[in-house]
Amino acid sequence: MYQTSLKEHGSPDTSAELDIELRKVFKVFNGETAVRGVDLNIRQGEFFSILGPSGCGKTTTLRLVAGFETPSAGEVLIQGELMNHVPAHRRPVNTVFQSYALFNHLSVAENIAFGLRLKKRPASEVEDRVKSALKQVKMEAYTNRFPAQLSGGQQQRVALARALVNLPAVLLLDEPLGALDFKLRKEMQVELSNLHQELGLTFIMVTHDQEEALSLSDRIAVMRSGKIEQIGTPTEIYDSPLTPFVANFIGETNSFKGRIEASDNATLHVVTANGLKLLVQPKLPRKQLSQSQEIMVCVRPEKIRLSLSPPRSQINCFEGRLKHIMYLGANVQYMVELLSGDCLTVMLPNTSNKLPEPNTPVYARFAATDCLAWEE
Repeated sequence: MYQTSLKEHGSPDTSAELDIELRKVFKVFNGETAVRGVDLNIRQGEFFSILGPSGCGKTTTLRLVAGFETPSAGEVLIQGELMNHVPAHRRPVNTVFQSYALFNHLSVAENIAFGLRLKKRPASEVEDRVKSALKQVKMEAYTNRFPAQLSGGQQQRVALARALVNLPAVLLLDEPLGALDFKLRKEMQVELSNLHQELGLTFIMVTHDQEEALSLSDRIAVMRSGKIEQIGTPTEIYDSPLTPFVANFIGETNSFKGRIEASDNATLHVVTANGLKLLVQPKLPRKQLSQSQEIMVCVRPEKIRLSLSPPRSQINCFEGRLKHIMYLGANVQYMVELLSGDCLTVMLPNTSNKLPEPNTPVYARFAATDCLAWEE
């Protein structure tokens, strides 16, 4: 009797620290460079996400790992072995696509068994591995159904099972939940996270959904124009972005351009073009900035507090009026126009059934340590 085990052929080598390495990888299509010198190390057992806007090169990067594309320069290694010229079907990876790519004329079990039968595995082995894969994705009751008889979430589970049945070292997920509605997408995110924890495999997911990447990933690479802007944990990416692009792409920000009026080791005194005086204590280490240097300061909407009366502290406190209020259920989004003419987006928990009226005078304030700052 065949027993499904992560120690079987194609499973992760526990002696290897890294499952995936990309070294100075480039990919050029018809003179256009889609991937520009990407360096990337993905540890064994990680849930790693590649995040970025359309056209940034994230899907091409995943296809280079999968073997669907060959690098124009650089090296792709899987578990320490060079894979540049190894075809996709011989790599210890499997890919789950957004479109699911199921065969409509085959049953659920036949779809899952398809790859194993191509490899001419014994019938008893195929049967046991299909049963195990169905159990992993909780689809045992749907063995004889066809894709057209399944919901989108069920089809996604079948696609996952078809990939897992081959016992890959690395599971590649190309926008895996993009075709699902909002509620089902949230449910599948939880199931995907649970599956990753249960299996201990390396997951690499490509997505443009920031919230999805933040909630699922151990680490995230943010890409822009074929390059990696930053790699870090969700907390590092969100709370300590290295560039304005990362800050603006991951969540929302309120941005101010200004000049440094004075500075010491920990604090910057910044004056904006509209005359706002900001006290900034950025978390990230930085080189010594000179007086009058141009700087970009950003504050997350949820870091700002509102009050109807002047607060005791006047540090980073500005008077304004509510211009727009958007009820979002658990949260309320406020648009505040300051006396300077600057507009702030503020996100606060919904703690009251009664919301203030538009044009209500308010005071917006935020801590110096909640400011992000970069040289212009």
